[in-house]
Amino acid sequence: MSYPHRGAMSMKPTDFAKALSRYLSGYLPGQRNVSPNTIKSYRETFRLLLRYGKGCGLSIERLCLRQIDEPFIVGFLSWLEQSRNSSIATRNQRLACIHAFFRYVQIENPETIASYQKILSIPTKKAPVAVVNHLIPDALKLILDQPDLTRPCGHRDVTLLSVLYDTGARVQELADLRVRDVRLDQPAIVTLTGKGRKTRQVPLMSATESLLRHYMAEVRLLQNGMQDHPLFFNRRYGKLTPKGISFVLDKYVSRARAKSSIIPDKVTPHCLRHTKAMNLLHAGVNLIYIRDFLGHADLSTTEIYARTDTELKREALEKAYPDMIPSTLPHWTHDEDLLAWLTNL
Repeated sequence: MSYPHRGAMSMKPTDFAKALSRYLSGYLPGQRNVSPNTIKSYRETFRLLLRYGKGCGLSIERLCLRQIDEPFIVGFLSWLEQSRNSSIATRNQRLACIHAFFRYVQIENPETIASYQKILSIPTKKAPVAVVNHLIPDALKLILDQPDLTRPCGHRDVTLLSVLYDTGARVQELADLRVRDVRLDQPAIVTLTGKGRKTRQVPLMSATESLLRHYMAEVRLLQNGMQDHPLFFNRRYGKLTPKGISFVLDKYVSRARAKSSIIPDKVTPHCLRHTKAMNLLHAGVNLIYIRDFLGHADLSTTEIYARTDTELKREALEKAYPDMIPSTLPHWTHDEDLLAWLTNL
């Protein structure tokens, strides 16, 4: 009979292993009360960090906090961009996870504050301004016209897509909806649970409320005892995942694209959220109300829709008045009096 090596049995967890375990298993869910998806994001960041360290020849089992210094983190961020082709936004998100972890570590161990300041001072990269990908009204209508309403799955799918658009929900928020989150009595509302487990109530338009009522009656979700059942579920009665919702949307987007060129190349569930926000803005709804409707923590996040709308108006004006600016402008640098005055100034 062979016995395990004595060294393997006596190996103790390193300070990094202990800190990371406490952070992911205790601090984040217990003290911060963050969502499982947030914890999953942090876990993925450190999984990649360990993978990078292993590729650098470090022993994962013996990795200590003192080995994770500024050059190591900078190298990891470069590896993300160059070897994994991660976007700047993804790189910044991974760095934010690392910053949060080391803020926790330095509070737990105040004597290490000086050694972690360099890591905390690593800046985020300036990313290009993201384009708000949204649908024009005709494109949205065409997609919603694709489900076959003569079939039960068609009823579910058109209701799902209508609720996704009408509530401006994130795809995870829609997947997490349960029967108890829906109120069909006037005023009809849906309670969404977003980032940081913050809840918000959003109103439903009458057409969406009618679709939802018909769907819930058809699949017997209005009966007593169904309050905790997922609102949208698959054939095995398990709740639809974000991937499942994306699959449903992709199916009808492909059908709509085959019929018209007005459908963009990329349409995601988040695209419907952007579409709702832009339509609210065009309807004259105040940005503060749009912020609350979408569940944004900061108004600056919502302002991207106002900037996008301004750009669309500028492009429309340029197309309407192409010859408003003369093609030949004066040569300001040839104004000798002005140049002399600037020189004397």
